[in-house]
This record gives sequence, structure tokens and C-alpha cells, in this order.
Amino acid sequence: MLFSFRLSVCLLAVCSSAFAAVLNSNVEVETTASSKVERRSLLGSGLVESLGGLISSLVPSLGCIFSATSRDCWSAGFNILTDFDAKFPTTGKTVTYDLEITNVTMSPDGTPRNVFAINGQYPGPTLIANWGDTMVVNVKNSLEHNGTGIHFHGLRQLNSNGQDGTNGVTECPIAPGGSKTYKFHCTQFGSSWYHSHFSVQYADGVVGGILINGPATQNYDYDLGTLTLTDWYHTPAFDLDYVSSRGTSGAPIADNGLINGTMKSPDGSSGAYFHTTVEKGKKYRLRVINTGVNDFYHFSIDSHNLTVITADFIPVEPFNTNYISLGVGQRYDVIIHANQEIENYWMRSDPTCSSNANSGNIKGILSYNFASGSEEPSSSRHDDIPTACSDMDVTPTVANDVPSSSFSSAVETLSQDVAIINQNGPLVQWLINGSAMDVDWNYPTLQYIMDGNTSYPTDLNVVELPNANEWYYFVIQSVQGRQVELPHPIHLHGHDFYILGSGTGTWSGDVSSLKFTNPPRRDTAMLPASGYLIIAFPADNPGAWLMHCHIPWHVGQGFSMQFLERKNEIKRVLGDTQAYEETCAAWKSYWEGDHVYVKDDSGI
Repeated sequence: MLFSFRLSVCLLAVCSSAFAAVLNSNVEVETTASSKVERRSLLGSGLVESLGGLISSLVPSLGCIFSATSRDCWSAGFNILTDFDAKFPTTGKTVTYDLEITNVTMSPDGTPRNVFAINGQYPGPTLIANWGDTMVVNVKNSLEHNGTGIHFHGLRQLNSNGQDGTNGVTECPIAPGGSKTYKFHCTQFGSSWYHSHFSVQYADGVVGGILINGPATQNYDYDLGTLTLTDWYHTPAFDLDYVSSRGTSGAPIADNGLINGTMKSPDGSSGAYFHTTVEKGKKYRLRVINTGVNDFYHFSIDSHNLTVITADFIPVEPFNTNYISLGVGQRYDVIIHANQEIENYWMRSDPTCSSNANSGNIKGILSYNFASGSEEPSSSRHDDIPTACSDMDVTPTVANDVPSSSFSSAVETLSQDVAIINQNGPLVQWLINGSAMDVDWNYPTLQYIMDGNTSYPTDLNVVELPNANEWYYFVIQSVQGRQVELPHPIHLHGHDFYILGSGTGTWSGDVSSLKFTNPPRRDTAMLPASGYLIIAFPADNPGAWLMHCHIPWHVGQGFSMQFLERKNEIKRVLGDTQAYEETCAAWKSYWEGDHVYVKDDSGI
């Protein structure tokens, strides 16, 4: 029926070439000689809101214009039904940002503390581009005694592994006083963030939003941009990390939480709430990002529903909810319908599965035009906010099926465990397959490739993925019976992955319980406490790609590993390595000289 409707639309418009472009999104793409992935474009409920919107989505070359009434459009040959793994635009436009990281005193919640700020602000400036642009980011390290680098969270970095910004894996840190330029193609669209991958440094401020404009699964009038949620500590993260890793009391307890970098102090005497204003009757897109350290958040706005349209970078079939649930590193784009009385309403960021000293009071204000600006809201929270720390159920708009025939023979188990060893006192380690990852900042993984080495230290936690476009399957399984049972946000660099299943306890091995037909797809997903997470992805992006828990305390204590994907092709995708070599030479000179601090965690 859908095929017939598409055909009639094109016959009426005399658009055989455009129809051919639509049909191209329904082809089967070979990945190996024995397996393939089906790419099926589906029109889900709520994808378009009028016949005109449907026509523009199917026939973008006839003058489809991205606007408030046709957000499903983008440009000729590209719209919300385009699978950006299969094709993406090249605009020829370059957007450039200059970021300088400095050590300053700031008071985001009224309490002064040292912050590693970007361009003098926290969070750092939002990096904005259009789908298909090239982004150039120049980073200057003006910190006195810290290396640094910038990772662009969730960006695929297709054939640009050297731009991933992972210290000890894809680069040496940028030495104090040094600079580095990152350059990559924006092959995806949506919302994300960037942050330092130098130990736990981002917890002290080295974060900012990423906004890549592109089509959407629902219409809206205005884009409010990114909204960051984070737990906030009045003590520097490196001090907290040292104490946490050498004791048995668990993760540090946050003193507060911030919304877009600001919050009232716990006693209400200083600081300020984040405040945004809307016009009654309009629809607003809001890009909510958990840039936090330890807290899982349930975000809601009193008296308002949220329409979810994107999970991480993946457009999803829209659905309405009173709240969204975000682990560290996760994002949801939502539509706010400004359809309530002209008043002020609380925006709430409720932490769970962790401790926060100001839990229940981490709030911002959504005001309607002409509402009293001096009054705090008197609104009440929704009564269905959960306490669990689990992923929301989402359905990708562009449907991809994962081949199931090779699963049983190809699947590998990654065992996740925690241990306390004696190293002049207790030392906490988070383990994958019995090993806590520990990188060498002076000799990143890519250096092994450039030097032609074929073996790697055990504590680099390398798993090789040698075969181009082959599907790889992993069961991430928590060891049962440990005293510490926590959920973990698992993030993969260089890819998003398909979530075939998850649950508590030990996976039964029942393949029939897994979802291979259009499963959820993300770059960050929750591993349930004392449970399992089953993921799949094709080896279509050569490089050294980190996979890790996104809680800095845990990754600092070893909870990470890396996939060495198609290593024989990595030199080719790296291209000219002069900038890499210069960064490493400057770092080694600094490290061998008068550096102040020692490396006392994994370095990631």
C-alpha cells in the first residue's frame, strides 16, 4: 500500500528521478559474503503531519524546504528518511571554532571553585554546523599543569579515527601551552556534546554542546538549542577520584546539580536557576544532554508533555511522555508544546541510582511570555517519574535489521567485574575480561599501528575486528554476586550500535528473545545493575575505538576496552600524521621534563 502511494505521488508530480531516489533507500546492502543488513525506510505514526509534508519528505528534489511546517525535509536527495550510514551530504562548507581551555574561578551554583573553562565559560560554547559540513576545531591548552584533548561524543568520525580525541588511544595529550586542530565531516545530524578524555578532567568543566542541524520527525516552531544536565562537585575531580579509587565508600557524592551550567545553592542563598521563555501556542525543540559524571537523570517539565523525536543521534518514531531518562552521555531531542496557562513552571532534573546532596531541588524555570518574572513557580511535579535507571523504549525511524543467522557462532562475551586489590592500601578496579585498562599517554594505540607492532600489552584491553563489514556481536555481562551492583552507561566510539537485548541477572542464551528487526540504536546504552547488555555493529569504520563506562570514576578505575577495527587499513585512513607526531613530541617533552602531577588512574 505504501509503495502504491509513493508511485501515485510521483506520477502526479512527474518525478521519476525523485522516485528512483526514494527506492534507493530500500535496497539491501551487502556486508559480507554470507550476511547482509536490510535497510528499510518506514513511515511511522506522527512522522509527517500533512499530505504536503509527506510529499516533501518523499520528493525532496522538487523544492522541499526545511521550515517550521516541513521539518522532515532537508535538501535535494536528503530528508528524514535518509539513512546517514548509507549516504550523507557534502556541503563544501567549513565551520571553524577556536577553543581555549583555561583554569579560572567560577561559581556556577554560588560556591566559588576552580574550573577548567572553555573560552572563559562553562559549559563551553556550543559547536553548531549543518549536516554535511566540515567542522574544524582549534584547541589551545592554556592549563598550567594538565594535558588535555577534545572528544566529540557520538560523532562517528567515519574514516577519520585520528580526530577522535582519545588520549592514549588516538592521540597524545595536548601539552600545556600547546595546540591541536581537529577536522572532520559531519555525516550525522542531531545533538551531542564534546569533552576532554584526559582522565576525569571533564568533570572539572571541559565540556560543551554539539548541534548539527538536520531534518526531524516532527514539526516545531523554534529551536531552543542544547540543555545540559550535570552533577556538580565543590571539590576538584582529580582529588575526588584519588580518594574514591583508594577506598571502599564508592563514588563521591555530588554537592549539587546544574542545568545549562547554573543552579541555586543548596541553601538557596546564592546562585541562580536556568530560565527560558516560550510563547503560548508554539512548539519548541529542546536538545537535552546528560553531560554528567555519575548521576542518571529523569528530566521533566511540570504540567507539560514531551514528544521525543531523537535518541542520541538516531531519529525515532515520535512518542509522548511526561519525562525522559538519561544516563551519562545520553541525549534526547524533544518537542515542548507550549499549551498550558501563562505561568512559570519548574523544569526538573531528578538524579537516581546515585547520591546527590541536593536531590529533588535541581531545577530550572520555563516561563510563558507575560508571566510574572519575579515569582518562582508553584507548579507540581508529574506523579509518574520513575526511580529505575533504564533506557527508554525507542523505535528508529529508518529501520535497519541486524542479521541473526551468524549470531550464535560469532557472539563474544565481555565479562564486567569489580575488584579491590592491595596496592599500598585498597585500590578499586573495574575490569573487562579480568583486566583494568591502563593507557600510556606517551605511546597511544595508533602508535602501535604506525610502528607495525602486532601485539599489545594486556592492559590495553584490545579486541581485534579484522573483517571488513562483518557483523560483530557482544554480550556485556556483569559478574554476579558482587557487593557493588550498579548500572553503567556504556559508550562506543566510532559507531553507534544496535541493542539486541538487555536485562538483569545472567543472560539465558535464548536467541529467540533478542530483537533483530529494527532494534533500538544508540551510541550510549545502559548496562543494568548486575545484568547484561547485548549489542551488534558492523565493522565499517577502520580505527582504534574505545568502548567504556561513561562514569569518569569507573573508566578512571579501568572500565574500558578498545576495538582495533580493520587494523591493516588504519594507516590509510590516518593519512598525513605530521600533526599527530608534533603533538606527541610536544607532550613527551613536557612529560619527561618538569611535569607536576603523576598519572594515577587509567588515563582515559
